[in-house]
Amino acid sequence: MEILMNELEELDVAAQELLAFAGERRKFAFYGEIGAGKTTLIQAICKQLGVREGVVSPTFALVNEYTFQDKAGAEQLMYHLDLYRLKNVQEALDIGIEDMLYDEYYCFIEWPELIEDLLPEDALRIKMEALKNSTRKIVFL
Repeated sequence: MEILMNELEELDVAAQELLAFAGERRKFAFYGEIGAGKTTLIQAICKQLGVREGVVSPTFALVNEYTFQDKAGAEQLMYHLDLYRLKNVQEALDIGIEDMLYDEYYCFIEWPELIEDLLPEDALRIKMEALKNSTRKIVFL
């Protein structure tokens, strides 16, 4: 599936479509250059899920955890990872990435290239590209 987004106001719709496309999948890998809009899209997805905390890039923390209530009212956890600064897979293992990749919670990963071999088979891959005139191309795989 592919979305062309021309205005920031279209972000909520893109997040809704991504969640609908994902179905029961909970692991999302976001690919794209700096400035492609990965963090901004993750913020919109978190808004759709009902995350109460302010969602910010975990560039320096590597992992941010947020909570939300699912449709049944149960408290759920979600992870937002930014692996840009990691140098090797061992560093990812050291932060407990396998636990986050194979539990039942949402996990949104920016810069997942380093851990591609660790991703669950059903992980949703989202490729983002900044085009001219502030247009964003988002491809769900």
